Amino acid sequence: MTQTMKAFVLKGHGDFDMLEWHEDWPVPSITGDEVLIKVGACGLNNTDINTRTAWYSKAVSVNTTGGAFDEADEEDATWGGAAITFPRIQGADVVGEVVEIGPEADPSLMGKRVMIDTWLRDWDDPDNRDKCGYYGSECDGGYAEFTKISQKHVHVVESQLSDAEIATFATSYITAENMLERAGVKQGDNVLITGASGGVGSALIQLVNRRGAISIALSSKSKMDTLKEIGAHHVIDRDCADLKAELRAAIGKDTVSVLADVVGGDSWPTWLDCIERGGRLTCAGAIAGPMVEFDLRTFYLRDLVFTGATIVPVGLFAKLVGYIERGEIKPLLAASYPLADLHDAQRAFIAKSHIGNIVVCP
Repeated sequence: MTQTMKAFVLKGHGDFDMLEWHEDWPVPSITGDEVLIKVGACGLNNTDINTRTAWYSKAVSVNTTGGAFDEADEEDATWGGAAITFPRIQGADVVGEVVEIGPEADPSLMGKRVMIDTWLRDWDDPDNRDKCGYYGSECDGGYAEFTKISQKHVHVVESQLSDAEIATFATSYITAENMLERAGVKQGDNVLITGASGGVGSALIQLVNRRGAISIALSSKSKMDTLKEIGAHHVIDRDCADLKAELRAAIGKDTVSVLADVVGGDSWPTWLDCIERGGRLTCAGAIAGPMVEFDLRTFYLRDLVFTGATIVPVGLFAKLVGYIERGEIKPLLAASYPLADLHDAQRAFIAKSHIGNIVVCP
């Protein structure tokens, strides 16, 4: 077993210069029930960029740009509102082969292709959200040739899909499924999806449809046809002059059961006004900006239910793997880059000109 590996290492909060390429980084050593995984592919996600730039800090009030935010406070610059330890190898969406097992790990895992459940837990208190961490944030992740994790987070995946295709699923699809779980989406619901061409948005289309609900995607004109091909029941131009009129034309009424939002920003009040009385908002992002205009009267007079969706319940990831293995959801691989080109991959991810997700492969 080689002692060194190629890896991208984050040295601190900031711009791309803080994300450094190394060709002699130590291979992780494993103990206990840990397994060593040879990374086949690792998907990109917003959390990596938000953490690098310190966008999560409450001092930042603008949208994610991929650069540095000088006003950020490093003490609350991660998803969980606490400082991160550097150096750190990011990358949560790992698919790869188990090449070494710890003395307490299951020997049958050796040689298996696996996905990693991205949420770290205290297994003596697994439902306690305050004790949860995120793979590639509170521990080293998959932007490297090798990574390690407790076997409790490893899921064998049996599929004809490539490593790159499977690496599109973990964060985007588990985030989307968690949003739908939190909002109690059921058959017959109408679900308005913002940011529908992104990783989470395109996952929402498939997972809404899987539940027998009606998916209504908001998109730029250039991506509308592709979203229809993905399976969106209705696609509406996000820049339309009258969203209520467009909804009425699509579904026969101008309100929806659920708003599934990962965008926020200036358009948020317009979307909120399209939720039916007693309807639900589920939110897992703010890529257009975290600060929104909010009229409390819309919230309480219409009996709305708001749910944030970040930490995923125990067992949901295993369900996601089942969806993949049974072909109930399909990967949307926008592009695959060599790991050494992670900077270029993240720039493409930030540009948001793609549909689905982007991955890197060592």
